[in-house]
Amino acid sequence: MTLRLFAAIALPDDVAAQAMAQMRGVPGAKWRPRENLHLTLRFFGDVAEPVAEEIDAELLQLADAAAPFEIKLKGAGAFGGADPHTLWLGAAESAPLKKLAADCERAARRAGLKPEPRKFTPHVTLAYLNNAELQMVHAFEARLGLFETHSFAVERFGLYSSWTRKSAPSLYRLEADYVFQK
Repeated sequence: MTLRLFAAIALPDDVAAQAMAQMRGVPGAKWRPRENLHLTLRFFGDVAEPVAEEIDAELLQLADAAAPFEIKLKGAGAFGGADPHTLWLGAAESAPLKKLAADCERAARRAGLKPEPRKFTPHVTLAYLNNAELQMVHAFEARLGLFETHSFAVERFGLYSSWTRKSAPSLYRLEADYVFQK
């Protein structure tokens, strides 16, 4: 059996509420439900159970050596250039966040996964797009150019499984919770 896995930081309820309040103004957007809002550290993809166990062991060691830090969501954007497919909120520049993502990447490689080819872009996916007008996407980005939440503490992250469903958003389930020990 394989599991579709990713490592992510859950959002506090008040920050998620601020994010949800921005979900408007783009026809063709499939807005994500509250339970799907998170900041992805590393997408592992479909992995066999033995590999999932290796990833879990690596992430546990990583958390044992990590210390809490603060981040905030800031700004917005879209992936896909002239043919946008995803709307997102960004995260403010954060050395500890970059380090945590890099550590998750190293954990994936030690578990035998291929390197992630894309540069880490910390973000919270708000919507997937289906034939959205580029003008409306640009208006969304401009409206949220100065968007910023308060700082919030990151004291843990999780390993999540993703289950696709027909005619409904994917279901994410927390498989393991890693609390920082420093």
